[in-house]
Amino acid sequence: MITLITGGSKCGKSSLAEKITCNFSGRKFYIATMRPCGEEAFSAIERHRKMRFGKGFETIEKYTDLGEIVLPEKSAVLIECMGNLCANEMFSDGKIINPVDKILNDIQYLADITEYLTIVTNEVGNDGFSYESGTEEYIARINEINRKIALSADNVIECVYGIPVVMRGELYC
Repeated sequence: MITLITGGSKCGKSSLAEKITCNFSGRKFYIATMRPCGEEAFSAIERHRKMRFGKGFETIEKYTDLGEIVLPEKSAVLIECMGNLCANEMFSDGKIINPVDKILNDIQYLADITEYLTIVTNEVGNDGFSYESGTEEYIARINEINRKIALSADNVIECVYGIPVVMRGELYC
């Protein structure tokens, strides 16, 4: 089962994703995709560590290539977050690449081997601003990834001011 949780910055997506995943009785893995660089990143990482402390998650820090992760079958996985993963895949080699197929293949691999996959992503590009070409490319790619995951997900939930709005499926928490 795939659940996609989307929404704006600091709207409660991560708390909701953890709550949903904590309902799973087997092994739970938290795939952290944020590269630890800069004060803001370190603060966000520490905040997320505190949020999931004592909840039974096994953390895997993996910034690219999620298809390389070996997990036990029938486990639960929470990916935090698709926005970071997309940026990491696009820009990590110093050149801009299109990561859509690679990321979607990696997500399908994880969905095939796990019982429950929860993916946190971000709403981006809705502000109407124009950005530099690299940022515009990022916005186009993350939105394409989000659209394609949403089409195949069992549950799609938008978190609005801490309130989960079910777009497809059900809210399991």
